[in-house]
Amino acid sequence: MNNELLDELNGIARTMVHPGKGILAADESTGTIKKRFDSIGLESTEDNRRDYRELLFRTEDAMSENISGVILYDETIRQKAADGTPLVKLIEQAGSVPGIKVDMGAKDLAFHPGEKVTEGLTGLRERLAEYHQLGARFAKWRAVIDISRGGDRTMPSYSCLTANMHALARYAALCQEQRIVPIVEPEVLMDGDHDIDRCYEVTEQGLKILYTALFEARVALEGTILKPNMVIAGKKSDKQASTDEIAEKTVRCFRNSVPAAVPGIVFLSGGQSEREATENLNTMNRDFADQMPWALSFSYGRALQASTLDTWKGDKGNAEAAQRAFAHRAKMNGLAQKGAWTEAMEDEA
Repeated sequence: MNNELLDELNGIARTMVHPGKGILAADESTGTIKKRFDSIGLESTEDNRRDYRELLFRTEDAMSENISGVILYDETIRQKAADGTPLVKLIEQAGSVPGIKVDMGAKDLAFHPGEKVTEGLTGLRERLAEYHQLGARFAKWRAVIDISRGGDRTMPSYSCLTANMHALARYAALCQEQRIVPIVEPEVLMDGDHDIDRCYEVTEQGLKILYTALFEARVALEGTILKPNMVIAGKKSDKQASTDEIAEKTVRCFRNSVPAAVPGIVFLSGGQSEREATENLNTMNRDFADQMPWALSFSYGRALQASTLDTWKGDKGNAEAAQRAFAHRAKMNGLAQKGAWTEAMEDEA
């Protein structure tokens, strides 16, 4: 990779982890956003999806002060606001970086019951070239890693881990070739009954395989962003960890497996509540800032939008209140990125 391209990618990546800012994951597929809209009794039409995302992107305080980038879905990157302005332009005008989800979803891994591999590499080079023309400057690819239930250790298999990390590396190399910063997202799911130590073990193993694959694919780490899970117990575990333990073990896991050349790590929320995701991020940045060579921030979907969606309910009359809810949640996570959040600040909403 030539120095000019590396500098361009590194500059974008550093913008995405600017102090006090993080990424809005607004890349829900049509099926996923339908489920979100079903929860508020709203039909998932193209106009309703556009109106909701326009509401987010026009929340000036949040977008300009606390949102560094927005991950879009294929439909959204092509849409225009009600006044005809491309949604990508709204994001750019707020000083945020437009991004795009490019994977085609997790499919069953042959002969590995219960395990998935993410697909979408076929034709990816051409799709990335088009997305760059549409304004995307970063992309996202999600790998899904599940952990066996009941203490069984068959999942994840080594085959599942290597298949997914190899796909992430191929995707990342294609992104950089097309002047797009790849977000690599190896998500260890928190749906099971595993404890935090099992999550640590699987997360560390997966990350070490990932960075070996990225090296072999000649991906420049300075032009990448990592989007991982926090090291956390499964939701069905009867042994839940404290915020302090989550923070300490997550930072320790990353120090053992994520190279210092990576500009930043942006967490997925993975089913945590809004406040849990904020508090855990804050504890890491408050207590371990001097131990981390990379910026630690957020790339939340539900943990940025749950209150906003519940407030909006598809009613234009609720738009301002919904924007206030979004601005507050973005502000809380912006503070957490600097380790400056306190529980008392939640009452400002």
